[in-house]
Amino acid sequence: MKNRVKLKKCLVEIIVFSVCLLVLFLIVNRYEYYVYTKNFNNKIINIVDSLEKEYPNLTEEEIVKILNSKGNESSNVLKKYGINLNDKAIIRENDRENLKFLVVNISFLIVIVVVIIVLFMKYFKDREKNLEDITKYIKQLNKKNYSLKIESNSEDELSILKNEIYKTTVMLKEAADNSKKDKLNLKMSLEDISHQLKTPLTSILVMLDNIIDEEDMDKKTKEEFLMDIKRNVVNINFLVQSILKLSKFDANTINFVKKKVFVKDIIKEVSKNLSTLCDLKNIKLNIKGSDDVTIVCDFMWQVEAITNIVKNSIEHSYNDKVVDISYEKNNVYTMLTIKDYGVGIEKDDLPHIFERFYKGKNSSSDSIGIGLALAKTIIEKDNGSIEVIQDKVGTRFVIKYFNYL
Repeated sequence: MKNRVKLKKCLVEIIVFSVCLLVLFLIVNRYEYYVYTKNFNNKIINIVDSLEKEYPNLTEEEIVKILNSKGNESSNVLKKYGINLNDKAIIRENDRENLKFLVVNISFLIVIVVVIIVLFMKYFKDREKNLEDITKYIKQLNKKNYSLKIESNSEDELSILKNEIYKTTVMLKEAADNSKKDKLNLKMSLEDISHQLKTPLTSILVMLDNIIDEEDMDKKTKEEFLMDIKRNVVNINFLVQSILKLSKFDANTINFVKKKVFVKDIIKEVSKNLSTLCDLKNIKLNIKGSDDVTIVCDFMWQVEAITNIVKNSIEHSYNDKVVDISYEKNNVYTMLTIKDYGVGIEKDDLPHIFERFYKGKNSSSDSIGIGLALAKTIIEKDNGSIEVIQDKVGTRFVIKYFNYL
């Protein structure tokens, strides 16, 4: 149902004004009656005085009877004095008063008509102006100018339309800003990806050129080159796979299969994935937690996330050290803590540690800065949160999985 508040307001103003004029008109009409009555009564008083003087024998009852009796319209008495009852009033003064009141009444009528016309013209003029403003505003929107504002506090249908257009403008502006931001982020991401791929690819090309050009290269050097090439290819493959996974999350095309799983099973898979890396650095995973602790999550994706975090801790640990992994559960959340005793994270790097392609000052040369970003995305997808804390020695990751689906 359309809201016609402005038209109603205009009609109310007309009605109020008309009522006021009607009241004033009634007052004038009442005054007119009073004037006529006063004039008639004064003339009757003069006639009665004359009768009493000329005819002293007339009683008051006879005089009142004469005054209250019906007149004889066929009588030609007044014609002798030049008075025609069909054309003129007997009392001339009433004719003059009637003319005055006629002028006043016509003036009232003219004022009412003029005011009604003015109010309606004002209403339609305001309506036309609003429509013109809306048309101009829409033209500006078509030119992608989202800085204009036409908010309205009234409740008529055009004001409602203005407010809806303004809401649309805000959404279009946000969409434009987000699109611009997304393009900028995409540009930066492509630059980062290009940089991440350029270094290992250049290294691979240099080593391949050396192998091809030096036919007499000794076996040991060639094997070292091949191992370096393999390591760079593995890094490139990991980068590409991680980017593909993140892009799927961004596109919201991954459906998590959530079910209750034991945390110990997740940690067991993580340990298997990182056993080789642990052996290379002689790092021991010190796991502590109750076997019955569970979380509701997608098992495989959580293994991916925790693997990336533990891998980061191992890479930043000194050789022959330990990485503590502990977990516990309360009524609100399940908490998983991963603690290393390595080089730690610089204070300036802490706010950016989960940003894509961000590499801190203490990052290894092989780091591509995407593992922690992917881990954070996965954990948050499973109703979790993650924070990093810089201890006096090493770094601590604290993950909380909240106990609801």
